[in-house]
Amino acid sequence: MHNHDILIRLRYALDIKNKDMVEIFKLGDIGVTREEVMQMLTKPKDDYYDEYDDDDMDEDEDGVNCNNMMLESFLNGLIIFKRGRQESKPGQPQSQPPAVKIKESVNNILLKKLKIALTLTSEDMIDILDEAGVMITKGELSAILRKVGHRNYKECGDRYARNFLKGLTLRYRG
Repeated sequence: MHNHDILIRLRYALDIKNKDMVEIFKLGDIGVTREEVMQMLTKPKDDYYDEYDDDDMDEDEDGVNCNNMMLESFLNGLIIFKRGRQESKPGQPQSQPPAVKIKESVNNILLKKLKIALTLTSEDMIDILDEAGVMITKGELSAILRKVGHRNYKECGDRYARNFLKGLTLRYRG
């Protein structure tokens, strides 16, 4: 699943307005205009889009594409938008280094950050996936939410991410 697909589905599921999208990007330390947001939310016309990585595509003739760094910044901004800015404790760095370093971890980061932003429990996440028709155990969900490198870490596939966003749509709009 491409980053623009994630943004489109997330925007629809949570009923986020265009001006709020701009504000969320701003809270995530990315300055974008309303027009750039609209271009990110438009599927590319290029039939060969699948041949390119999201990281390699920053801008083209059709508009602005959402790379991994922009998606993570959006998710960080969504956390701040929904829950407020967290005060850093003494001795802690002001900002976290980007968690999305490899394309494969995008779905894991998506689920982790949505869990934080929407103050969901593991049971809530299991229920949301269940509403979308996907059965997952608490152990499997725990493996997806773990840090990369942990011995029980499991990569989250597109199926879980897509169905989680579908479940959010059913819960928040249905």
